[in-house]
Amino acid sequence: MAAVKPRAKNPELRRAMKPWGSFSWGYSDVGADIFVGLGLVLGVAAGASNVAFLFAGVVYVCIGLAYTELAATYPVAGGGQYFVMRGLGDFFGFVAGWAVLLDFTIDVTLFAWSSVDYTSQLLPALVNSVNPWLHFLVVLSLVLGLCILNVVGVRESTAFNGAVSALDVISETCILCLGFLFAFRPHLLIHAMQLNWPSPYQLMLGTSLAIISFVGLESISQAAQETQRPASVIPRTSISLILTILIFALAYSNLALGLHPWHPITDAAGHPLQFWQIFPHNADNQGKAVALLSAQVPYYGAFAALYVPVLGAVLLLISSNSGVFGSSRIAYAMSTSNLLPSTFQRVHQKFRTPVISIVFFCAIAVLELIFAAIPGLFPSFEPFYGRFFRGEGGLGFLADLYAFGAATSYSFVFLGLISLRLTDPLSPRKFKIPLNIPLRFRGERVEFPVVGVIGFIGIFSILIFTLQTHPLGRLFGPSWLVLGVILYLIYRNHRRLPLLRSQRRDWRKAQVEILRRAGEFELMDEYTANVKASDARRAEGSVP
Repeated sequence: MAAVKPRAKNPELRRAMKPWGSFSWGYSDVGADIFVGLGLVLGVAAGASNVAFLFAGVVYVCIGLAYTELAATYPVAGGGQYFVMRGLGDFFGFVAGWAVLLDFTIDVTLFAWSSVDYTSQLLPALVNSVNPWLHFLVVLSLVLGLCILNVVGVRESTAFNGAVSALDVISETCILCLGFLFAFRPHLLIHAMQLNWPSPYQLMLGTSLAIISFVGLESISQAAQETQRPASVIPRTSISLILTILIFALAYSNLALGLHPWHPITDAAGHPLQFWQIFPHNADNQGKAVALLSAQVPYYGAFAALYVPVLGAVLLLISSNSGVFGSSRIAYAMSTSNLLPSTFQRVHQKFRTPVISIVFFCAIAVLELIFAAIPGLFPSFEPFYGRFFRGEGGLGFLADLYAFGAATSYSFVFLGLISLRLTDPLSPRKFKIPLNIPLRFRGERVEFPVVGVIGFIGIFSILIFTLQTHPLGRLFGPSWLVLGVILYLIYRNHRRLPLLRSQRRDWRKAQVEILRRAGEFELMDEYTANVKASDARRAEGSVP
């Protein structure tokens, strides 16, 4: 009788990321955001663009600190979704994860779209308003190509990200240093802020768009399950990324407002314009703002005009690549927690990547691309779509949904952070957000995070701004959440799982396993000791 072969164990995600790989995954996502967000904010907030970036930047720092603490404490693939599920329960964990999935599928399309916009600076035939069909087909081919790349494996994706991230950090530093040294005029900045201050509505709209420039830091936490020694690596890479992106965003917005053009910029009638004034007049320019700005830098601009569009296009492409990576890993984590069907956690035997998740959410990204491209491809639809697109075309539609998804998911992450500080004080936190209030909760000493409250107020304000100023975000964002909740309830009912309550989980056992798989044995021993000490205090009656 033939021997029965044991069933092969489902392969797990490979731990292939080192410190630079972790940084480059985050930078490839959030670092590219300024290439898109700068033009959109300048076109709306005008003389207060730097104020919009400052407010969003403060919120971003709070978000970054929250993700750094949580990812170092719970190094799993789900990122924000997992943190919210553990802190607030299954239902809210699903809602947060579903909002992030919207963000990452938009990420795939938005940055592939903008990548082609930057390329069009050198190849005018790719301008969307000139050849919408060619623009659409090129973006579509990029999305499909990235889908294949991520199926092959994260190691190949990481190498792709790392090289371009290094080149872009050097390039952006050169642009800013030379721009401030040779072209920046403080009196132009003051003049722009005094005479071109936007209305309250425009400032809210600009602030909600400015948050786009800071979305993506969670890519580091979503790659935590594939990062070597994440509790040590993630705090270093996250803090470096927070400072790098904050400096770049604030510097670019102030440079644009105080730029003295080396070559005069004029509108269609020949009237002279400052750099930031070109964006309200031409939606095509909003997608390639950094390339236009770098071309105005004295001495360096002639050279930058040739390579910055290429570098920007490639960086935006790897940000799109991060969207493919992030969406598939979130779906993988949600599936392992019974928030999505088990299909999404299947890992390919050869490539060891979640192939079904990658293909499924790339298909969603393609649907979003088709909807965004319809006004350009079929002008006869313009009367209907014009009510929603506000004259910004597909880029405006994608930005609306991107802002909504980010503000929604980040709001839940702050609530999850606060909850976990109260309900899980025993987990060692190798990195902890500063400014905490010590108190006792359920008999345990806890530290209440003041920064978490400040961050929640800030990001929830941006969510309100988004709902008030983005017609498409107000319509399609909540619709996406409602659709997700319906599917979640159907799935949970089919599996005979609690609908609005959480499954019973042994979080202590889960935390030990998380730290063991991460190779954080010292933290695992510390956590085990904390648990034993807590149990001993309860047994003695010192803890109610």
